[in-house]
Amino acid sequence: MSRCTSASSSSVNVKYEVFLSFRGEDTRDNFVSHLYDALSRKKIATYIDYKLKRGDEISPALLRAIEESSLAIIIFSENYAFSSWCLDELVHILHCKQNNGQVVIPVFYRIDPSVVRKQQGGYATAFGVLEERFKNDVEKVRRWRDALTAASNLSGWDSNFTRPESTLVEAIVADILKKLNVTSPAGDFKDLVGIDKRIKHIESLLDFGIGKTTLATVALNRLASQFEGHCFLANVREESNKYGLNRFTK
Repeated sequence: MSRCTSASSSSVNVKYEVFLSFRGEDTRDNFVSHLYDALSRKKIATYIDYKLKRGDEISPALLRAIEESSLAIIIFSENYAFSSWCLDELVHILHCKQNNGQVVIPVFYRIDPSVVRKQQGGYATAFGVLEERFKNDVEKVRRWRDALTAASNLSGWDSNFTRPESTLVEAIVADILKKLNVTSPAGDFKDLVGIDKRIKHIESLLDFGIGKTTLATVALNRLASQFEGHCFLANVREESNKYGLNRFTK
């Protein structure tokens, strides 16, 4: 089985927030690296297959990572279909979508969605090779074809329409964050290890002695550089009582 590089990030008994499926030789050193960096800047801890410990069976580990993810991004590229590893991931992602409600977003990177949907062009060539290689497992090949057609019919992103790549990456990350906020309500955080202790510590600071405004100011100064923009609103209660909340929308 030829290998497809994969990545994913943390969220549910969901262990990860995002799973990325991509053909390494096509996108690892360009588009995927930029997407990975953008996810990291948004503090989405991204899983990449090289983090697997030696001795792990890569395929089962990646399948588990898919199952433990809230959302999957499939990056279709020129040589994606030449990898049986990528195609097996794709089939499993769609299985999780159907059975677990996993959110799936396709990205068509420098390839027309119709090529993927109908297995034309390079994808037709790839399946010529795969059909010969797996001639004793016709059902597997059929599942791959069906998965490509199904995934390419989902709402996603096309690099031919959203340009330049930096804009495409920003749009995808914003889409991911929006969908994660919908699929991960506050109640999902109750099982996070150590979260109660940290929340209680914050509550203790707010209740005893240390001014809330002082804490907020220090936190802002320390964290502001991690965000594209920031704003500090002081004396909200007093100002809103005097002038109403509309004062803060100006």
